[in-house]
Amino acid sequence: MRISIKTLIQSVLMLVFILTLAGCESKEAGADKLKDLNFTVVGENEQPDALKDIIAEKAKSAFQISYTIGEELYIAIGYGEQPSGGYSITVNEFYETPDTLIIDTTLLGPGSAENVTDTPTTPYVVIKTENIADKPITFK
Repeated sequence: MRISIKTLIQSVLMLVFILTLAGCESKEAGADKLKDLNFTVVGENEQPDALKDIIAEKAKSAFQISYTIGEELYIAIGYGEQPSGGYSITVNEFYETPDTLIIDTTLLGPGSAENVTDTPTTPYVVIKTENIADKPITFK
């Protein structure tokens, strides 16, 4: 069996290409994570009045708001109107990357054993953290 130089070169290049693809990993959003950020979930009585007003206007639809006052940054996330009570929101992650702040939340529905009202609700969560120098927020 005789193999031409051209076929050999093509085979080597194809092997290098395949090995390169196999070695590539998809980058997770957290791959550039600098650090987890501290935050506090704040109730309605601890929120600035102006933020409460904005939330009241937007609550029927899904929303993502950041609100800065002095050295404090408030981030509010709502999932719009839900068909009943019993919904809650959990903050899965909140961290800083070189370019942005990342917040990841999940809407949790009522459990099957939970006794909930049939009245529509508008669940949202507000967190408070330190104001980090002009970094945009990425919502997941």
